Amino acid sequence: MKFNIKDTFTKELPADPILENYRRQVNACFSYVSPKKTSKPVLVHASHEMVEELGMEEKDLCSEVFLDIFSGNAIYPDTQPYAMCYGGHQFGNWAGQLGDGRAINLFETTHNNKHWALQLKGAGETPYSRTADGLAVLRSSIREYLCSEAMFHLGVPTTRALSICETGDKVLRDILYTGNPEYEKGAVVCRVAPSFLRFGNFEILMAREDKETLQTLADYTIKHFFPHIQSGSKEGYLLFLKEVTERTLEMIIHWQRVGFVHGVMNTDNMSILGLTIDYGPYGWLEGYDEGWTPNTTDRQHKRYRYGNQINIGLWNLYRLANALYPLIDETAPVEAVLKGYQDAYQQQYLSMMKSKIGLFEKDARDIALINTLEENLQLTETDMTIFFRNLADIKKDKAVTDDFLSVVIEAFYAPQELDENVRETWKHWFVSYVARLRQERLSDLERQQKMNAVNPKYVLRNYMAQLAIEAADKGDYSVIEELYQLLKAPYSEQEEKVKWFAKRPEWARNKPGCSMLSCSS
Repeated sequence: MKFNIKDTFTKELPADPILENYRRQVNACFSYVSPKKTSKPVLVHASHEMVEELGMEEKDLCSEVFLDIFSGNAIYPDTQPYAMCYGGHQFGNWAGQLGDGRAINLFETTHNNKHWALQLKGAGETPYSRTADGLAVLRSSIREYLCSEAMFHLGVPTTRALSICETGDKVLRDILYTGNPEYEKGAVVCRVAPSFLRFGNFEILMAREDKETLQTLADYTIKHFFPHIQSGSKEGYLLFLKEVTERTLEMIIHWQRVGFVHGVMNTDNMSILGLTIDYGPYGWLEGYDEGWTPNTTDRQHKRYRYGNQINIGLWNLYRLANALYPLIDETAPVEAVLKGYQDAYQQQYLSMMKSKIGLFEKDARDIALINTLEENLQLTETDMTIFFRNLADIKKDKAVTDDFLSVVIEAFYAPQELDENVRETWKHWFVSYVARLRQERLSDLERQQKMNAVNPKYVLRNYMAQLAIEAADKGDYSVIEELYQLLKAPYSEQEEKVKWFAKRPEWARNKPGCSMLSCSS
């Protein structure tokens, strides 16, 4: 197993001069720190795609070297692991220094002209761990591992995952913050991305009025990840902000398309590259509900609810713009960039929603059609994934008769709630929808293919992840493998796996891990 090491972060950015690993305020971009050794590591699963992406071979997965490095028990030769320093706004409030409290970056490597940073999550304490232990449990690690790979195959910008290992150690966790912690199996995930830089890396430097390091970090980021931009000028930093804004919007539009709710969109969880990062209390919409959040911490105010994600994206970008302002020093162009986000969202969201219902011609009435659809989906509990996937089976030359709901009936959790008023409301929409479909030049088959390419059949529902977790807790990793393979082709029919194309079972409605999740999840 050999990597082409190309460390840039530690070579080009200022390091913490203190090498001891204790909690403290750090006036640097990172601190050197080594992973905590584990007692009896076991490889739970590895992504064969990422093995190939990183230039490894399948046989490497069976080696002791692989297990030692990616469980934290060994350091790859001639590398120095480190934790990043950053700040952030959490639930709308400035939280000061945060940093990699349970993540340790191993090294950077290149393969096939791609640059990757490898990071262990749950590998022990760092100077940024605050009052926590820096560890992770098997439960949350499985959720992170499966979700990052699932999101990639859905076409959503995301960090990836290479492997997940049990550590053989026990970790004390209070999953729902009830005051009743329990010991759980410890685990470590190896996360992979071009970079794990966040909005908060820039925010902490602005908060400390360290313009010199802020410019150094901005120049570094532009050089390596936005090389088409000329750094060192106000215009360059403004273009940098503009591109981050565009990437962030693209990411959130994808979230809305597949029904993904991040759950904790703090600025320290926002990737500067527009990648979905930090999979904690996430979830997919089961019943379509714009007010739903999977995060118990957010239950009261619902700041990070599904219908508010796009607004939070903009709020976070304002915080990033404020952090970069010392380098731009002009208000009007910054405001124009942020205004561009708002304008682009309206257009991109409409285009995305039209693609979900198979409309590709221009028609001014489409906005009203989509608005009504979103209202109707909340008349009674309606599964988002099943509804949009099955909607593709509508035939535009078929009249809207009394059985008009038969195509999407499987999406309703309580069909008995479809009383006369609800059915009449839906029928009015379907009459308008079918009439609109007749304006499309595509055949039913062509439209169905296009709709099925944007409406997944399979997503990682929380109950599915929970089944994998419960099996793994008993030493059975087969459900992880089954879901991993399923989610590699989320838009394909996969008829032999159709059991996973189903509404959330009733037993999962209020079960911890399926409906109620915390930042410990």
